Amino acid sequence: MNYIETINKLLKENNGIITSSQIMANNIARQYLKLMLNNNQILKATRGVYITKGALADEMYIFQQRYRKGIFSHDTALYIHGLTDRMLDKYIMTFPQGYHINSLKDNLITIKQANPNIYNLGIEEKLSPFKNKIKVYNMEKTLCDMARGSNIDDAQLFIPAIKMYISKKKKNIPLLMEYAEKLRVKDKILKYLQVLL
Repeated sequence: MNYIETINKLLKENNGIITSSQIMANNIARQYLKLMLNNNQILKATRGVYITKGALADEMYIFQQRYRKGIFSHDTALYIHGLTDRMLDKYIMTFPQGYHINSLKDNLITIKQANPNIYNLGIEEKLSPFKNKIKVYNMEKTLCDMARGSNIDDAQLFIPAIKMYISKKKKNIPLLMEYAEKLRVKDKILKYLQVLL
């Protein structure tokens, strides 16, 4: 199998999306991506991310590849976990404090920052709506993040989200309380749990 065939195989396996890092991991020189780009076999979605011509661009996966330290959080994580049916107009990503975010000037991303102890809590892999792996905070961390929010949108999303969470089989109340303690929202979470459970 030649390099172009290998790239096409990888594209097929990844829903029509490939990254420069995947190419390098397969010991293929980047010049083959450039060759395919020049021959209109693929399109450049963003820096280091390429898609086949007919593929639908998976924005979440593309943003994850572009901003590797970003974890989908807040409203976006609620949506991924099925804890809200509100459509997303922007994606929310959380980055570690001190991460150079000046380069993240994308109108589709709202940036949050967290200290390293909180940033690393509850990171898991889930599938984007296009079935690509992305990093997102788990349900418990997401609910605590929403409980910490002070704006009206957070409050309006939090109450229905915690109701939906309680009805899920895969909920983990002890973990929710552990995170609530660490994020200083234990009283708020307990108040709702006492009513709902």
